[in-house]
Amino acid sequence: MDYQLKEKSKGAKWRYDVWVFFKAQLSAQFASFVDFLVTILLVKVFGVFYLYATFIGSVVGGGVNCAINYGWVFHAENVKKMHVAVKYLFVWGGSILLNTWGTFALTEWLTGMPWVNGLLGYYVDNVFILSKIIVAVLVAFFWNYHLQKFFVYRNHNFKGFLKHYFENKKDEYEL
Repeated sequence: MDYQLKEKSKGAKWRYDVWVFFKAQLSAQFASFVDFLVTILLVKVFGVFYLYATFIGSVVGGGVNCAINYGWVFHAENVKKMHVAVKYLFVWGGSILLNTWGTFALTEWLTGMPWVNGLLGYYVDNVFILSKIIVAVLVAFFWNYHLQKFFVYRNHNFKGFLKHYFENKKDEYEL
């Protein structure tokens, strides 16, 4: 179906882009499910501190996401797996940092508010789940999707990319 949408006409390119975005979101949701499952199990069953559990859950979820995106979402079979792995590690590392520290910062900020403590009562320890959901959605849309689509699963000659980028910047300044 992907190729049918892509090859029909240039006017239908938006349909293909929407389809890829939809598949990327399905992949991200499944990976997030795995991430959350691991995180919550580590915290609730094994008593791991939520910050460490968030990190471990992000690592596991990221691995699942990379595997699904490689073959099903972005059809990157023409891109060397090693190149994908190196680029994905860069994007994934940023995602893990953003998710881990974003969850930590939001959780600490929310639990420091008296009205949150009053509103949630005995369940204030579970604020990290709400924080994790909010941060995960923001990171998924603003960081993961765009970098994966335009950087990770594309065949880029990095030297050529940098040369092209800086030549265009040079041309902008000369105008």
